[in-house]
Amino acid sequence: MKQVKRGEWVEIEEILLEPEKRAKHLPLDTKKVPLVQWFKGYMITEEANIGDEVEIKTLIGRKVKGKLSDINPKHVHNFGEPIKELIDVGIELRDEIIKLD
Repeated sequence: MKQVKRGEWVEIEEILLEPEKRAKHLPLDTKKVPLVQWFKGYMITEEANIGDEVEIKTLIGRKVKGKLSDINPKHVHNFGEPIKELIDVGIELRDEIIKLD
């Protein structure tokens, strides 16, 4: 396991609500897991391993404590499965615009 040093870009997580403290009206699959928030920033703690409690400084200067969850985290997202109709419409519109020129 890689030991993380002060000043490295990391991600931490903090549990806001344990499952038993979540609202009763939530869907079952939602209320059976904790409510978690994540922060990214530069580690202030001298050194740590994944899972250790650390303090970070975010880009806007906030100091936040939480459990170290990732080193040099990526922005991971997508826009879901492609929708064929939208792809087709895009092609049709492009053809229409070309005809206008």
